Amino acid sequence: MSKSAAKSDGAWSEIARERIAAAGLRRSAPRQRVIDLLATQNCARTAIEIDSELDGVGRATVYRAIEQLEELGLAQKVDLGGSAHGYEKVEPSGHHHHHIVCDECGKVEPFEDEALEEAIHDIHRKGFELKTHEVTLHGHCVNCTSSDPRRTPTRTHPPTTTKN
Repeated sequence: MSKSAAKSDGAWSEIARERIAAAGLRRSAPRQRVIDLLATQNCARTAIEIDSELDGVGRATVYRAIEQLEELGLAQKVDLGGSAHGYEKVEPSGHHHHHIVCDECGKVEPFEDEALEEAIHDIHRKGFELKTHEVTLHGHCVNCTSSDPRRTPTRTHPPTTTKN
C-alpha cells in the first residue's frame, strides 16, 4: 500500500470515528473492525465478504455497522446486479470510481474515466441538478468469456442491415 493510500485510509477512519461520536453512538470494537476493514478496501465488498473476514464479529453486527456508516454518509451501497449489493467507503475528498461487474462470476473491478465524469457533470445543461451518481457496467470478464468457447457475445441492440 502506498503512503498516500495509507494516509487516506487513516483519514477516513478518523472521520468515521468523529462522525460516530458526533451522532451519539457509543464506541464499539466490532464496529471499529468493520471501519478498519472498509478503510483498506479499494472497491465494494458485500456484507457477506466483510463478515467472512471478521472472525468474532456477528453478521448482524456487520449489517448494523454498515447501515450506520451509510446513514452517516461514510459508506455507500453499490448495486452489483441481481440482489447483490456491495459497500464501500465514501472518500472525504469526494474522489470516487465506478464499477464493472462480471454477471457470470461476480468479479467486481473499479474503473475511472475522466471523460465520463465530465459528461456526468455536464448534466446540468439539460436542466437537472445532479446530487449523486453511480455507474455500474455489466458484462463478462475475460476469464468467463475465455473459459466457455461456446459463449457468443451478448448483443445489446439489433444488428444493422445494409440495403443494396
